[in-house]
Amino acid sequence: MSFSMDTILQFINTYYLDPIRGDEGYNPVNTFTWAVILGICIFGVFKLLEKLEVKITPSFIASILPFVLAGSSLRVIEDSPADIFHPPFSYLLITPNIYFLVFAITIVCLWISIRLQKAGLVKDFHLTFASFGLVWFFINLATLLHFENIVFPFVPLFVLGAGTGLTFTFYLIARHFKSSIFTDPLNLSILMAHLMDASSTYIGIDKLGYFEKHVVPTYLINLTGTALVMYPLKLIIFIGVLYMLDTQFEDDERSLKLKMLIKMVILILGLSPATRNTIRMTLGI
Repeated sequence: MSFSMDTILQFINTYYLDPIRGDEGYNPVNTFTWAVILGICIFGVFKLLEKLEVKITPSFIASILPFVLAGSSLRVIEDSPADIFHPPFSYLLITPNIYFLVFAITIVCLWISIRLQKAGLVKDFHLTFASFGLVWFFINLATLLHFENIVFPFVPLFVLGAGTGLTFTFYLIARHFKSSIFTDPLNLSILMAHLMDASSTYIGIDKLGYFEKHVVPTYLINLTGTALVMYPLKLIIFIGVLYMLDTQFEDDERSLKLKMLIKMVILILGLSPATRNTIRMTLGI
């Protein structure tokens, strides 16, 4: 029994706790675990938003994006060599723990915004909600710029330029073939977020000496010898995912709500690392 318990504890330390403590990135075991947890959380968020009577519309998705920027910049604060935060609190800011922290703060801000609208103090809770996120994001940026210097100012220009340019090119091709799916603004926003993520990965690994933490991208980058592989990888995956979401879901209201939630999550999963990578590299962290 003792050996069995020691083995379990060693397994937990090796695949879960040590990567968090050392910020070592992902391995196949914790990648699978976090994916399962993410799937469970999606349905939990779905139920929570229903309880709060929040409709997942493009306006709501836009209002939540400042919190993605805030959460990503908060993670960079933890990455900073200035040691702004210290253990054990700093462990809350390492993936995946930071997701739960940011989620909790986001939900509190959402609840406050909804209550303000119901009390007649604001007209539209979306604007108030987004404002909370923007204020948080700018506070994080101000904190980072206080402790760090801008080292590579070309990084955000490249990431934004490449992401926007490739997305616009894709839009022109989709419009030529009269594709309603791939000229949809939300779908294009998802592709842009992930192309920005691919751009940040490319410039970081191929040009600035950073390394990839995720299992599948690491394998493909090592296999091809370049992070340029992230561009076709992102396009193949998310063109397929978006096509399935827009063609295979039922047309009933509940299915449409779930589809919008999944799209929101996919957008966040692209924008979050793109933002974090870009800020980190800009500051040379």
